[in-house]
Amino acid sequence: MTDDSRIVDLYLARDESAIALTAEKYGARLRRLANGILQDPQTAEECENDTYLKAWQSIPPHEPREYLFSYLGEIIRNLAINECQKRSRLKRQAELFELTEEMKEILPGNESVEKTVEETLLAECINRFLDKCTPEQRGVFIRRYWFFEPVEEIAARYDFSASKVKSILYRLRKRLRVYLEEEGYEL
Repeated sequence: MTDDSRIVDLYLARDESAIALTAEKYGARLRRLANGILQDPQTAEECENDTYLKAWQSIPPHEPREYLFSYLGEIIRNLAINECQKRSRLKRQAELFELTEEMKEILPGNESVEKTVEETLLAECINRFLDKCTPEQRGVFIRRYWFFEPVEEIAARYDFSASKVKSILYRLRKRLRVYLEEEGYEL
């Protein structure tokens, strides 16, 4: 049994040690993810704690044995984005919206009743697109648009210049736009 499976079993048994084990194994990564979005360590820590609460409340019925970090990552990412949206109403945060503006050019709007289904299908389509990219391209894309890492950090991680990272992102957005149109999305 994997560590993650054991941790999920503890959540299912309503054993509070699940939270401590989760924090020990994933706490630093979760805080780093939230802080990358928020640029505020204290609020990132609050999001981390809220993530554990949401995991406690949602396991069961969910049993993310094979993808616990991804499950937790999605929770903390949504919490951090919600915090950014709250802050933006107070005119204190703009970087998240710069990133979404980059992607807004190529992603279709979802105003329909079937929003959740369409978002899932769109995510699957984007994943298929990313599967066709090189590992470096995929990494750059995910680091920028999922983890909200600054271009300079991505450049340092891959030993690229910032302009090369920007170029990769620009080309990937163009290719993704074409791919989505070919898949039937109206942009």
